[in-house]
Amino acid sequence: MRALTKALVSATAAVGIAAGGLATAGTAMAAPAPAQQQTASAEVAPLAVVNLGLTTTQARYWQCFLSDEGYNPGTIDGYLGTNSWKAAQRLFRDLGFYSDSIDGIVGTNTVKALQRYLNTHTPYTVAVDGVAGAETQRVFAWYADAYWQACR
Repeated sequence: MRALTKALVSATAAVGIAAGGLATAGTAMAAPAPAQQQTASAEVAPLAVVNLGLTTTQARYWQCFLSDEGYNPGTIDGYLGTNSWKAAQRLFRDLGFYSDSIDGIVGTNTVKALQRYLNTHTPYTVAVDGVAGAETQRVFAWYADAYWQACR
């Protein structure tokens, strides 16, 4: 009997771990997530902003640039979220700098495309390595400011 109980507890624990942790092992496993946990996912959206070192003002300049070029970045608010990066990815794709999916995620390929863009549209040269390091961020900020100065 003791071996059966031990096996049952182990199986329940394994199912609980697979479903999200020991705390959920047992009857609570089928219960919906608590309200606190459900609202936490709504708070993740602002964390998806990737300004790559731009201030919100410079990010607005970049969003204005995208919009002026015909690539809808969504709300021009100074926060480069998914819609802004989808617009940038479409721009980069149309220029031949990007061939990945248009997903709004700032991964290595998006950063490489930005670096290629900056190398052809600024007097500076940055390494095309997919890393948004200090030099890439500096030149991106310079470009955003230069665009704004040119269009005033």
